[in-house]
Amino acid sequence: MRLTTKGRFAVTAMIDLGLHNGSGPVTLAEISGRQKISLSYLEQLFGKLRRHHLVESVRGPGGGYHLARDMGEMSVADIILAVDEPIDATQCGGKENCQDDHKCLTHDLWAALNERIFDYLGSVTLRQLVESQKAKEAALEGGVAQVHDMRATATKRSTTVSA
Repeated sequence: MRLTTKGRFAVTAMIDLGLHNGSGPVTLAEISGRQKISLSYLEQLFGKLRRHHLVESVRGPGGGYHLARDMGEMSVADIILAVDEPIDATQCGGKENCQDDHKCLTHDLWAALNERIFDYLGSVTLRQLVESQKAKEAALEGGVAQVHDMRATATKRSTTVSA
């Protein structure tokens, strides 16, 4: 599977936008500065994200971008597909002409992997990524992190740990 910088940067920029959601439009220059992503590259990505109705632009002074939908309704797969990032581990792009115009011996394996990857990326929402990042930032700032015991027990336990 190839996941190029286009998909990675789009997801990173959307997490940044989600972290600043609700505080007015966010400029691409702000995202560029925080995430060290080229402004011209962000302009290309956000054009595609806007056409796929994941972000909306606000023109004029104080303009920028904000999320077009609730973060819980946007998956990582939505973001990656919006910027034309192929999620494909097959050699043939799914055309089944991998080897001398015939399906290769491992085609079904790679096609199944594609499906699993797509299902996983479709199950992870922007909200989950943003909340995870906020929790990490809060732990770093406050020096306290909430740790949940995820082992199978009759009751959920949580403890507070000083970082």
